[in-house]
Amino acid sequence: MLKRGIYVIGFSYPVVPKDRARIRVQVSAAHSKADLQRCIDAFAQVGR
Repeated sequence: MLKRGIYVIGFSYPVVPKDRARIRVQVSAAHSKADLQRCIDAFAQVGR
């Protein structure tokens, strides 16, 4: 995600239960709908 200009934090065991890893993003009122769509698109591309 960082290569796509989006900073995220990954969490895995022991912070969360085993096999339940999470990715945290921070959204603020300063983000536009276009910013959010770019993030969603990046997640879709990386998840493939």
